[in-house]
Amino acid sequence: MAESVVTHLLTKLTQFFENEVRHLTGGQEEALSVRGELERVRAFLRVADTLEESDDEVKVWVKQLRNIAYEMEDVLDEFSLILRHDHGVGFTGLISRMSCCIRNLKARYRITSEIKHINSRVKDICDGHRRLRHKFSRAQQDQSSTNTDNTWQDHRGNALLLDKTDLVGIERPKNELIGRLLKGALRREVISVVGMGGLGKTTLVKQVYEDPAVKKHFTIYAWITLSRSSKIEEHLKDMLDQIMRVIRKPVPPGANTMNSHWLKMIIKDLLQRRRYLIVLDDAWHINKWDAIKHALPNNGHGSRVIITTRNADLASTSCKEFSGLLKDMEPLDPAQSWKLFCQKTFQENSCPSHLEEICKYILRKCEGLPLAIVAISGVLATKDKQRIDEWDVVRRSLRAEIDGNDRLKNLKRVLSLSFSDLPYYLKSCFLHLSVFPERHLIERRRLTRLWVAEGFVERQEGKTLDEVAKEYFSELLNRSLIQVAETTTDGRVKLCRIHDFQREIITSKSRDQTFATITKEQTDMWPEKVRRLSLHNSLQAAQQNRSLSHLRSLYMFGVDRGFIDLVLGCDIKLLNVLDMQATPLSKFPVQVVDWYYLRYLSFRHTEIKTIPSSIGRLQNLETLDLKYTNVTRLPVEILKLRKLRHLLVYRYENISYLYNKYGFKALTDIGALQSLEKLCYIEASDERNDILMRELGKLTQLSRVGILKLRKEDGRALCSSIAKLTNLCALSVASVEDDEILDLQHLTSPPQLLQRIYLRGRLEMLPNWLATLNSLVKLHLRWSRLKDDPLVSLQNLPNLVHLELLQVYEGKNLCFKSKGFRKLRILGLDNFDELRSVEVEEGAMPCLEKLIIQRCKLLEKLPSGIEHLTKLKVLEFFDMPDELVKKFVQDEQDKDYQKIARIPEVYYGYWRDGGWDVQSIERSSEGNASPRHGTSMRSSEFPPCWK
Repeated sequence: MAESVVTHLLTKLTQFFENEVRHLTGGQEEALSVRGELERVRAFLRVADTLEESDDEVKVWVKQLRNIAYEMEDVLDEFSLILRHDHGVGFTGLISRMSCCIRNLKARYRITSEIKHINSRVKDICDGHRRLRHKFSRAQQDQSSTNTDNTWQDHRGNALLLDKTDLVGIERPKNELIGRLLKGALRREVISVVGMGGLGKTTLVKQVYEDPAVKKHFTIYAWITLSRSSKIEEHLKDMLDQIMRVIRKPVPPGANTMNSHWLKMIIKDLLQRRRYLIVLDDAWHINKWDAIKHALPNNGHGSRVIITTRNADLASTSCKEFSGLLKDMEPLDPAQSWKLFCQKTFQENSCPSHLEEICKYILRKCEGLPLAIVAISGVLATKDKQRIDEWDVVRRSLRAEIDGNDRLKNLKRVLSLSFSDLPYYLKSCFLHLSVFPERHLIERRRLTRLWVAEGFVERQEGKTLDEVAKEYFSELLNRSLIQVAETTTDGRVKLCRIHDFQREIITSKSRDQTFATITKEQTDMWPEKVRRLSLHNSLQAAQQNRSLSHLRSLYMFGVDRGFIDLVLGCDIKLLNVLDMQATPLSKFPVQVVDWYYLRYLSFRHTEIKTIPSSIGRLQNLETLDLKYTNVTRLPVEILKLRKLRHLLVYRYENISYLYNKYGFKALTDIGALQSLEKLCYIEASDERNDILMRELGKLTQLSRVGILKLRKEDGRALCSSIAKLTNLCALSVASVEDDEILDLQHLTSPPQLLQRIYLRGRLEMLPNWLATLNSLVKLHLRWSRLKDDPLVSLQNLPNLVHLELLQVYEGKNLCFKSKGFRKLRILGLDNFDELRSVEVEEGAMPCLEKLIIQRCKLLEKLPSGIEHLTKLKVLEFFDMPDELVKKFVQDEQDKDYQKIARIPEVYYGYWRDGGWDVQSIERSSEGNASPRHGTSMRSSEFPPCWK
């Protein structure tokens, strides 16, 4: 982790020498010396990180280096603050400058002295590096120590020796994999089993591998564990040895000295004429798969390769290359988890009733992870079943148990391996997840913006910082370290989370490495120099005597107003991140504008109404998040924030079951904010809109823009500006009134990266450029009132996944033509006043999974041809004619009733008293629809929400 901190400091030192070092009297040489020493040791820090866990001497050295880097960063930023002090103008400004000059001389002398002191300490620490060089050299030869790797292999071996009686929830996936091995295509196939550590991937595949039917089916079989520290030649020799044992022949002479090329040639020749099964267990990196795959011939005998991995990218790539099955390893369900827990904790007996509540709480923390359940059961099995206090101690102190209990060392090791394998730039990002509360659902876009603001994201040529941060997120996702909690309809990750036990481990690492301090109990203490502080729940004021002068990031979750005032009243002038989402704030905290280094400021979901003009002082601000606040205007001083990349000011109001959107009154000269990448939502109802529309064309970095209250006469100027926004991916435009025409025909060359478009307002005709957008995945049209059928133009969009149409067409019939909408998965039809029939031709919408029809009062029957939608999983009807609904709910003889019998989920409902009364249709065991009402629900947001 020190590598990330030192790299960040070196970047800051480079900027310092470019811009500010000339103002430093007497300290330039020392600052240069610090930079030189840190550059020399940086090459060894990656190795030091791997040794930190097991070597106390290295751990102390890394901690010293990390702390000195933090101190140097603070000194540089304090010096920059002195240079930027604003004295005002006139006589008052003159007096202020004279007074400040004396203070500055003292401050500069102090900072020069501190840099000299830091330089001396850095030299001492780097001398320590020279004393540790022999350890680093050994570690570089073998990135993971032999003892650690052997211990890890021993534990993997234990997984291979489990009795069947120790296994729970394995039969169904086992039978699925065996079926795939014994049946199917004669071509060679790969089965990749992917999931986080501890899910039982190795255990499952070993049960499949040892099955008698499997052994009988394949002529050759071999099990290769891809140790992270082993060379590819060792794996190939192991494979060759196993193959020769199976065919009962001696290993070819000289094999032990052959290079990888010759070993692969021999193996390929041996496998060429035989049906083989090769298991590659615990594959971490795609380079090992790339090295081994060429030894595995596609011989047309039904050969199979099974890979177990935590790396989703490796799993996906191997399946695409060889064709086959990607198997996501699922956690145990609650019933299976309870069975395994009781089996291990109470030796097949049931849980005593007085312990049940505690046990179920602990089991919830395991989240279906078999290794965690077995490990924690081993701890609890030693406790006195009559002493509830002993069990409650475990419940309250799981993190301490993971750190200190020998029975949980294997669990910690398994889960920590994924962290240890991360490159340094991802370690900071993953540790950062510890600042969020337990089981908190984290918005992906919020997370990646925070990573940028925290300084974790490194610049890459040709990419924005947000694009790089998104790649970081994808890599953590691919490594099974982050779990997807919710996706958007077009497949983007919306919410994510991490496993509870994984969170306990990174929270522990975060504390040990002084990365962040998380306080959720009154007794929790802040360290002397806390840099990131995450406050969970309301805390007492016992911490008020603690200094926060070194604080860089502040997060608040569930704290009360009094404590907010207490913390914000501290001296935190070096703050980079202030995230106060969903805190009980009603007024903008005035002291915030004095924190010059703020890069991220969020008051989302607060009651703030106004933003002071002094916000113009925050010259480094990159994200200003005022979503779901009461802010409707921004001061003109916001235009001084030339580094601002995300400006989010909007809220929704629910009227009936439609959502009205409100943004902020647009600033005419908004083109000054040329770093903007996301601008949502500006209200354009102004007599100077022609200037505003032209100003938007200056914001060439925009990837997303939202415009409300547009007038017809401004359409041409807006189209001219949109054509200049070549990076635009999402566009939302709403007219000033629903009857106002959106004049968007004038966009002759639309941005070709456009993926999502939301248009609200009347269209004289469908803009012809829409049909040219090959990247378009989501399209929402609302109140268009077209005379011509829009499906004719839209049906050939090659990547359209989600289409929502609300009062878009005034015709009586809609027809989805054969071979149209090839990738469409979600279709919503709403409030078509004249619509009487919908036809689906065979071959249309072959991928459709969800169909929503609502408020089409004249529709006489189900869409004809609905039986052609073979992948349809969900059908929803809301506020539809009673006669139509009764047919498919009650009349078993009706054709419509028979058509929906095969659809897994069917819902219908009506809007009453500010909410939806929703019914689902039950299915019989034979799969037929039941005339009885199924589950009843009450919701204000059950149908698609038009946002």
